[in-house]
Amino acid sequence: MSILTDKRSKTAFRRAYRPTCALAKSVSFDNELMHVSLTDGRIISAPIIWFPLLQEATVEQREIYEINGGGISIHWPEIDKDLSVAGLLDGADWQST
Repeated sequence: MSILTDKRSKTAFRRAYRPTCALAKSVSFDNELMHVSLTDGRIISAPIIWFPLLQEATVEQREIYEINGGGISIHWPEIDKDLSVAGLLDGADWQST
Protein backbone atom coordinates (compact mmCIF):
# COMPACT_ATOMS: atom_id res chain seq x y z
CA MET A 1 0.00 0.00 0.00
CA SER A 2 1.42 3.36 -0.90
CA ILE A 3 1.06 6.45 1.23
CA LEU A 4 1.01 9.93 -0.28
CA THR A 5 1.59 13.10 1.68
CA ASP A 6 0.02 16.42 0.75
CA LYS A 7 2.93 18.84 1.18
CA ARG A 8 0.61 21.77 1.84
CA SER A 9 -1.36 20.24 4.70
CA LYS A 10 1.00 17.43 5.80
CA THR A 11 -1.95 15.02 5.62
CA ALA A 12 -1.21 11.43 4.65
CA PHE A 13 -3.48 9.78 2.09
CA ARG A 14 -3.55 6.04 1.51
CA ARG A 15 -4.31 4.58 -1.85
CA ALA A 16 -6.69 1.68 -1.90
CA TYR A 17 -4.94 -1.64 -2.33
CA ARG A 18 -5.47 -3.10 -5.77
CA PRO A 19 -4.50 -6.73 -6.11
CA THR A 20 -2.25 -7.49 -9.05
CA CYS A 21 -2.31 -11.28 -8.96
CA ALA A 22 -5.74 -12.13 -7.49
CA LEU A 23 -7.77 -11.08 -10.53
CA ALA A 24 -10.93 -12.78 -11.78
CA LYS A 25 -10.80 -14.53 -15.15
CA SER A 26 -14.11 -16.43 -15.21
CA VAL A 27 -17.06 -17.55 -13.09
CA SER A 28 -18.96 -20.83 -12.99
CA PHE A 29 -21.62 -22.41 -10.79
CA ASP A 30 -22.68 -25.84 -9.67
CA ASN A 31 -25.68 -26.73 -7.48
CA GLU A 32 -24.14 -25.42 -4.25
CA LEU A 33 -21.06 -23.33 -5.06
CA MET A 34 -19.86 -20.39 -7.11
CA HIS A 35 -16.35 -20.86 -8.53
CA VAL A 36 -14.23 -17.86 -9.53
CA SER A 37 -11.13 -18.68 -11.56
CA LEU A 38 -8.25 -16.25 -11.06
CA THR A 39 -5.59 -15.25 -13.55
CA ASP A 40 -2.88 -16.79 -11.33
CA GLY A 41 -4.49 -20.25 -11.55
CA ARG A 42 -6.32 -20.32 -8.21
CA ILE A 43 -10.04 -21.03 -7.96
CA ILE A 44 -12.11 -19.44 -5.18
CA SER A 45 -15.29 -21.33 -4.30
CA ALA A 46 -18.01 -19.96 -2.05
CA PRO A 47 -21.44 -21.30 -1.09
CA ILE A 48 -24.08 -19.76 -3.32
CA ILE A 49 -26.36 -19.47 -0.30
CA TRP A 50 -24.13 -16.56 0.84
CA PHE A 51 -25.42 -14.56 -2.13
CA PRO A 52 -29.25 -14.59 -2.13
CA LEU A 53 -29.59 -12.70 -5.42
CA LEU A 54 -27.35 -15.21 -7.18
CA GLN A 55 -29.07 -18.13 -5.50
CA GLU A 56 -32.47 -16.92 -6.69
CA ALA A 57 -31.23 -16.03 -10.20
CA THR A 58 -31.84 -18.29 -13.17
CA VAL A 59 -28.97 -20.18 -14.77
CA GLU A 60 -29.16 -17.77 -17.70
CA GLN A 61 -28.93 -14.72 -15.40
CA ARG A 62 -25.88 -16.16 -13.63
CA GLU A 63 -24.13 -16.79 -16.95
CA ILE A 64 -24.34 -13.11 -17.92
CA TYR A 65 -21.58 -11.41 -15.94
CA GLU A 66 -18.93 -8.75 -16.44
CA ILE A 67 -15.44 -8.71 -14.99
CA ASN A 68 -14.64 -5.12 -14.04
CA GLY A 69 -11.61 -3.14 -12.93
CA GLY A 70 -9.22 -5.43 -14.72
CA GLY A 71 -10.45 -8.38 -12.67
CA ILE A 72 -10.99 -6.91 -9.20
CA SER A 73 -14.78 -7.22 -9.30
CA ILE A 74 -17.61 -9.15 -10.92
CA HIS A 75 -20.99 -7.69 -11.91
CA TRP A 76 -24.21 -9.48 -12.92
CA PRO A 77 -26.22 -6.82 -14.81
CA GLU A 78 -29.42 -8.88 -15.02
CA ILE A 79 -29.76 -8.93 -11.21
CA ASP A 80 -27.60 -5.87 -10.35
CA LYS A 81 -25.20 -7.84 -8.14
CA ASP A 82 -21.54 -6.93 -7.55
CA LEU A 83 -18.82 -8.94 -5.80
CA SER A 84 -15.18 -8.07 -5.22
CA VAL A 85 -12.40 -10.63 -5.51
CA ALA A 86 -10.90 -9.24 -2.29
CA GLY A 87 -14.19 -9.90 -0.48
CA LEU A 88 -14.28 -13.47 -1.78
CA LEU A 89 -10.68 -14.00 -0.65
CA ASP A 90 -11.64 -12.84 2.84
CA GLY A 91 -13.90 -15.89 2.92
CA ALA A 92 -16.22 -14.44 5.52
CA ASP A 93 -19.97 -14.80 5.49
CA TRP A 94 -20.78 -11.12 6.13
CA GLN A 95 -24.39 -11.94 6.97
CA SER A 96 -23.42 -14.11 9.94
CA THR A 97 -21.95 -11.20 11.94
